[in-house]
Amino acid sequence: MAPRVWPVFFVYVLAFVAIVTFTIVAAVGLRVLYPDLAESELFNGLPGLLAGGVASSLALSVTVLSVSRPLDLGRLRLRPGRETGRDLVAIVLGTLALGQALDSLTLLAGLGQRGSMAVIRRALEGAGGPDLFAAVLVIGIMAGAAEEIFFRGYMQTRLREAWPPGPAIVTAALAFGLLHLEWLHALLALMLGLWFGFVTERMGSALPSLAAHVINNSMFAVLTATLGTITAFGPNLGLAVGSAAVFAVCVAFLGRRRVPIAS
Repeated sequence: MAPRVWPVFFVYVLAFVAIVTFTIVAAVGLRVLYPDLAESELFNGLPGLLAGGVASSLALSVTVLSVSRPLDLGRLRLRPGRETGRDLVAIVLGTLALGQALDSLTLLAGLGQRGSMAVIRRALEGAGGPDLFAAVLVIGIMAGAAEEIFFRGYMQTRLREAWPPGPAIVTAALAFGLLHLEWLHALLALMLGLWFGFVTERMGSALPSLAAHVINNSMFAVLTATLGTITAFGPNLGLAVGSAAVFAVCVAFLGRRRVPIAS
């Protein structure tokens, strides 16, 4: 008899409630720490971005730790799998290429100044020193790791115990996207979630996608802070085409081995 999947969705709801609760606490804390800042500057600036990142990361981590008793890293697929060094290079390059392609396509579509991603870019632009270090720590390491542990390590792995790979990957990716709430950010997260889900099943471990997610988020934070956002049509068109080609090569490379996705 296949394991029941409803507890997985119940835990997802619990995670959402935890994120809301932790975010409210973080907002109150921000107001206490910065009583003189205007709300737009406080919550749409770097302090709000970092506080929100810490809140969501802690909420996801606490939820996983609460429902995974005793803690079994193997059942969360947080142990090395079938990946080789060349596989890891392809996974990281593929993630960076997909992220850049999606970013450039968003700008080419005239959506670069809309939604939560525009708020995140504006908060990061010009950050340096301790602020940039904090952004990499929170957005890159904490958020990237917590999201992969929850969505690929916990959610997709539990769904995979009852379902074939495809539905488990798509469902976890949809849940990952929906958690970002705003439609454009949710769509971008969905695309990355499908890739991370494929990588997890292909390698038999969530660690490669976790590493790639952390590197991708960290690079985004550093490049946005130091170089800003490329808005010109020509460069974004070139980046979109080139990144899509690199991503396709990485997918083909990972698919070259006759290793079953199901493990």
